[in-house]
Amino acid sequence: MKEIKLRLFDAIEGGDIFWSSELRERGPEEVISRLLDGRYATEKRSTERIVKRLNERTIEELVAEIDKSGSRFITSEDSEWPHALGDLVAPPIGLVVKGRVITCEAISIVGTRNPTNYGARIANEFAAGFADRSLGVISGGAYGIDSHAHRGALAAEGKTFAILASGVSVNYPAGNEKLFADISENGALVSEVMPNERARPDRFLTRNRLIAALSRATIVVEAAFRSGSLRTARNAAELMRTVLAVPGPITSPTSDGCHRLIGERCAEIITSVSDAMELIDSKPCTLCGDDT
Repeated sequence: MKEIKLRLFDAIEGGDIFWSSELRERGPEEVISRLLDGRYATEKRSTERIVKRLNERTIEELVAEIDKSGSRFITSEDSEWPHALGDLVAPPIGLVVKGRVITCEAISIVGTRNPTNYGARIANEFAAGFADRSLGVISGGAYGIDSHAHRGALAAEGKTFAILASGVSVNYPAGNEKLFADISENGALVSEVMPNERARPDRFLTRNRLIAALSRATIVVEAAFRSGSLRTARNAAELMRTVLAVPGPITSPTSDGCHRLIGERCAEIITSVSDAMELIDSKPCTLCGDDT
């Protein structure tokens, strides 16, 4: 079963609602059989790329790529699988994880790639504050707010998890190579694609749903009026997760997105880690299947 899932994981792009539905209803064995037999082609779906990928890569090659990267492939059958991902309309077929087990007790901190000094400081201090309270910090491994959040958690000797839009062997962005090494030692690099896959624009959007699902709460620290971080926040709201936003100067374009979320009542306003903890603790943790 796991080998079949790995082949499908390599061939099918994450976040596709149709394939998620097919896997749920038919199971991996029947889906891969129907793909290789050409039965999906009769349903007017474009499967050429998927079938080509299934035929050109052997399971031995896929396993070797994962082993070489120092990561592991996990699925919903594994004990370390984050069951919170089951809340997604299109949960991942599997995940490639380089590092520790992903904890359900985690907060995501997201925001602009071009923060002000204020935003960088807030992301760093908030992440350190959550780490001091034994909460993991999740972000996307990008420049800006993401990097400051990861570094804040590491400075406080906490766990931090980078949900990547590329494979775990691809240092994207390249300037974060050292940061990624530190994250894999103290938390984990997590990806929905094979280790050597490069980032693509659409993969940033699909990975955002994973950040939202894996977190008890999502905090937006500086984001433009139209921003991928707002998509993460809306994903979190759709999953009934707590969404929080840090306000900034009304004249700062980098805070427009935060003010938009607050104004639309999509996010609660916070100005400190204590504010955030009060709102987070007011809701039971359901990510690991209990009420603690």
